[in-house]
Amino acid sequence: MMMRESTPTRREGTTRFGLEIRLLAAALKIQKSAAQFVQAALHEIEVLSVIADEDISNSRELGIIHTDLKPENILLSNTIDPDKDPIRSGASPILERPEGNLYTSVTMSIIEKKLKRRARRAAAKISGQRSSTGGATTKPERRSMEGIDVQCKIVDFGNACWADKPFAEEIQTRQYRAPEVILQSGYSFSVDMWSFACTASELATGDMMFAPKGGQGFSEDEDHLALMMELLGKIPKKIAIGGARSKDLFDKYGDLKRIRRLKFWPLVKLLMDKYKFSEADAREFSEFLAPLLDFVPENRPTAQQCLEHPWLSMRRSSAQNEMANKMSNSSNIQKVETGMKNLQIKVGK
Repeated sequence: MMMRESTPTRREGTTRFGLEIRLLAAALKIQKSAAQFVQAALHEIEVLSVIADEDISNSRELGIIHTDLKPENILLSNTIDPDKDPIRSGASPILERPEGNLYTSVTMSIIEKKLKRRARRAAAKISGQRSSTGGATTKPERRSMEGIDVQCKIVDFGNACWADKPFAEEIQTRQYRAPEVILQSGYSFSVDMWSFACTASELATGDMMFAPKGGQGFSEDEDHLALMMELLGKIPKKIAIGGARSKDLFDKYGDLKRIRRLKFWPLVKLLMDKYKFSEADAREFSEFLAPLLDFVPENRPTAQQCLEHPWLSMRRSSAQNEMANKMSNSSNIQKVETGMKNLQIKVGK
């Protein structure tokens, strides 16, 4: 028995321009790369051309599996004031070095920012000292994305493949790899949903959901499968023994051959104990993630079904109510201000 460490751990023009850049990069691979990479580059050009021609945001509709979904391949974009957009305004995006006095407005703004940061740190330190002696404390400001129009864009389709024509057995970055890929039991669109769940967990906790390591007597793949089971429960026997590599990893009962002792730490408990989620938040988030992390690939929901999940619906509803309340309060304030301006005081003779 081997012991191991257990740590569950469009704008239309802009989009098309980005695809054109990717197509150019793929074409350069053909010119510059070794012969064995030419076919991969041609495949990438084919996938990107279809995405560009069809102009559909849902890759599943095109029969494409991304195969490498992870935080680095998800970009956040938000609207930019056209007056501040260097491309539209014609302004240079490069800050030129100020001439003459070193303490120009550009330099002064940097100094001011540093001074403000120091002031905030000092104020926070004083506040902490006052709190320890029973003094008044300031309520921390609540961080919020409210009012910011943010869009997510999935990028880097260099490893993408057609659902009916998978070109590689080993896909996905290690930490976001689905169990069926490790077991080589075939894969489809649902591998992207597994990677999405790992990404969502990482964004919420700051840690990778699975960070496997090989050890004495067991491989990285075995540790990865063990971490999955410690967090999500035992892999169903039919899944465990149904892959091309299953005999190397599992016995006939569906147990790992070389890692016999597992330390189970359910997702809800992990979120509460390690990441200090409230019980309600931990339960709601785990109810969203659990179906995406189903060991049976066919049981995982699609991206469209995820959008209809109560966990996302509650947050959209809460954000909309908060925005409505702010607008209502702002309207009431404006009415009061207008009333004060129109108020006339008559003085009797």
